[in-house]
Amino acid sequence: MSFHTDHVGLNVTDLNKSTEFYTRIFGFTVVAESHDGDRRSAFLAQDGAIVLTLWQQSSGRFDVAGPGLHHLSFQVADLDAVREAEAVIKEVGAVLYYDGVVPHAEGTPSGGIFFEDPDGIRLEIFAPEGAADLRAPTAGAPSCGFF
Repeated sequence: MSFHTDHVGLNVTDLNKSTEFYTRIFGFTVVAESHDGDRRSAFLAQDGAIVLTLWQQSSGRFDVAGPGLHHLSFQVADLDAVREAEAVIKEVGAVLYYDGVVPHAEGTPSGGIFFEDPDGIRLEIFAPEGAADLRAPTAGAPSCGFF
């Protein structure tokens, strides 16, 4: 038996705002949505496969101190793609951690950017190579672990 992640479902407070955020930054397309009263949802896809589902059924902000999701990570081909996403993140005014692209740890080849969606859910976009010469924000700790 073999398992792999198929899609991730996120609770959001404002379906329209979150759909705009994820389609703009990640380029996902909306393949299905429901606006039936208080049962609102959107299914977002990339290359025809559902990647993310959004469910408008929460209030408040994401609780980083509670058990559950730590962050959601997306891999891209290279650091140029990471920097393209970073430009869009800055345009939409999302919270961006650190100062641009950082390695996952001092001297590692992989690295990326860390930011929040409109509900405070922590996100990462990274490339597997190209970040070895960049400075890690915290010596001795993974950049993706403590933001």
